[in-house]
Parts: sequence; structure tokens; C-alpha cells
Amino acid sequence: MNDCLPSQTGIWQFVESNIRRVVANYGYQEIRTPIVESTDLFKRSIGEVTDIVEKEMYTFEDRNGDSLTLRPEGTACCVRAGNEHGLLYNQQQRLWYMGPMFRHERPQKGRYRQFHQFGVEAYGLNGPDIDVEMILLGARLWQAFGIADKVELQINSLGSAEARVAYKELLVIFLQQHHDQLDEDSQRRLLSNPLRVLDSKNPAVQEIVKDAPKLIDHLDDESKAHFSLLCERLDDLGIQYTVNPSLVRGLDYYNRTVFEWVSSLLGAQGTICAGGRYDGLVEQLGGKASPAVGFAMGLERLVLLVESLDESPYANNAVDIYLMPMGENTQAAATKIAERIRNQLPTVKVQQHCGGGNFKKQMKKAMASDAAIAIIIEEDALAKASVSVKYLKQDKPQASLLLSELSALAEWL
Repeated sequence: MNDCLPSQTGIWQFVESNIRRVVANYGYQEIRTPIVESTDLFKRSIGEVTDIVEKEMYTFEDRNGDSLTLRPEGTACCVRAGNEHGLLYNQQQRLWYMGPMFRHERPQKGRYRQFHQFGVEAYGLNGPDIDVEMILLGARLWQAFGIADKVELQINSLGSAEARVAYKELLVIFLQQHHDQLDEDSQRRLLSNPLRVLDSKNPAVQEIVKDAPKLIDHLDDESKAHFSLLCERLDDLGIQYTVNPSLVRGLDYYNRTVFEWVSSLLGAQGTICAGGRYDGLVEQLGGKASPAVGFAMGLERLVLLVESLDESPYANNAVDIYLMPMGENTQAAATKIAERIRNQLPTVKVQQHCGGGNFKKQMKKAMASDAAIAIIIEEDALAKASVSVKYLKQDKPQASLLLSELSALAEWL
């Protein structure tokens, strides 16, 4: 787990504000769920033989002996809340969430045991048009973050639950013929969750599954039509994608459409956003049957991508104006001036020097603040209703603009 320091929060605020803006553009509403849920919720939704439930969940008993878990993902929580509060039955909902999740996994670049996730969920919509909207929403986010040319879309279809059962039998027969060549994880999954062998990151296993039967060749007719229309719509919209037959997702509840946005800039584990359909999950968690689709992305990895740009599009936390009161008799006036600037120019960030000190000490603090200009308030000048202004940055246009705005307000200053 890690801290996010003031020097890092600027890019986080940039990412979060763009997320809020884009989801609002598409008419999605925010939902906030507890960090702690009943352990059974995740066993029922994710699947007891997944890595998350078997190895990664932070689970504990409370004083009543109830088993609780720090949420490892957001979809199950969203469905639980929707069922509990009557949001899903015979209704259409477009929801989003953002917050910390917890998994006890091996840390990697951009992956922590407490990580932050943004997710989008749509309920009550059965056609591929909402799948397309999910992908478009993701594409618009990449444009907002300035990384549209750094990510690639991969899609697949898992078909219906019945089609997957028949396919699993074929897959197991194939994999058993190569049992001794599989790694330990894949041998275990062969019996518990054979589809997960398909997206093994082990190069030797990847070489084996290249010749395995393809799920997309064994889809039911409805899923074939759904996927075909999805691809047709993406083509029509000019969204580039790759059909990846090995893309299965790690959670049990997915069906039909699955997709991932990946980037080669983050190493072998290059997925930054993943999702798909989970039409049976609402009923599985006790609600009335409702189609559902969504995606989630880890914000830490997204922040790494934005930071990797040659010219990052986010603004830092630097202040715009640094006020320097020279002497005790100027401090009260400096505070009034700072407050008036904040009142009249609410988007301008103003920091007043506190703690006294000579000119050299205060100027050092002003430079460290990364402000564009400093306003120096001296007793003699203040008696004449004037202050001094000093440029602190080379980018004079920004400083000149600030000075122009202040000059226009000179009378009340």
C-alpha cells in the first residue's frame, strides 16, 4: 500500500476530474458503496475458485463472528446495492463509482494492495448498443488523458453459459493432452476454471493454447449475432480493435462481450481497463434477472500512463500568486488583500507567507511555491496604497495575465 503525496495529487485530480466530466457527458450517475462487505457476496459473484477469492481477499471476522471482506472489486458491491435498494428490477440504470479496492497480490508496476478503481455499470439494457457505448466512453477518456495513441482495444465473446459448458469440455480434452507441459497454476485451473488457462501469462502455456479450440468458434447463435453487430458498429464508428480469442477475463460472472484496453508501456501486465457483459449476476446475487454490462480501470496504472507522456496535459498544484508581507505592520493588510483576490478571482490560487522573515527568506519560499508572480507588501509602499510585483517564472504570458487581472481590480486592492 502506498501514500499519495502533495507532489503527486495534481495528476490524480486531473484524472479524477476528467472521469467525472466524461461520465456526466454520457448521463451516468455516481453510486458510493461501503469499503467492507459480507465475504459471501464476493464468493457468490466472483467465484470461489478464482485467484481473488482463493488468494487475494482481505477477509476477517468482526466481533459478532461475521466474515467480512475489504472489497476487491466494485461490480458485486454495485449489484448488491442495486438489489437492496430496488434500483434494478424492470429498470434501466447507468451508474459509476470510484474509490479504493484491496487485493493481497504480488505488487507490480502500478499495482498495489490498496489500489483505486473507477468503474461504470449499465443495467436493464440487452443489446450490443450499450456495449458499444461502454467502449466509446473508454475511448473518450483516453482522448481526455492524452493517451489515445498509447492504448489498444481487444474484444472477444464468451457466449452463453450453456455454450461455455460445451466448450469447456472440448478445451479440457485438449489441455489434458498437454498436461505435463502446463505450469502449476494452469494444471490447477484445468479442473477448477479451465478458461483461465487461455489467458495465462506464461509464454510456454501461451504457445500451447495457440492450437486450442477457440471459444468464438463455438458460440450460440444469439451470441454470434450480438458479437457480429458489435463489431459492425465499431467498424462504422471507426473504432480500431483486435479480436483476441484468448481474452476470457478472470471473474466467473462474465458472458458474451468481453473487452480490454491494453498498453505496451506498462510491461507484460499491460491491461489498464477491462470489462464486458455479466447478464446473470443480478439474479445470481438475489435480484430479478437483469442484463448488465460494465468496465473498470485501475487509476494507479492510468496515472503512470499519463506521467509517461513527453508533455503531460495535467496541471500541477503550484499556486499562482505568493504574497510577501515585509514586517509585522503589513501582515493584516496582506491577509485582507489575499482574501479579496480569492473573492474576486476564485480560480486564482493565492498563498500568503506566514511566519515572518526577511526578504531573502520569503523570496526563497515564493520560488519554492512555483508561483507565477510575487506581491511584495512593504510598510512605506502600503502607506501610499501601492505594492510591488515580481515575476517568478519565465512563462511571462501567464504572469502578465495575472497582473492584468489584478490591475483591473486595483481600486479595491
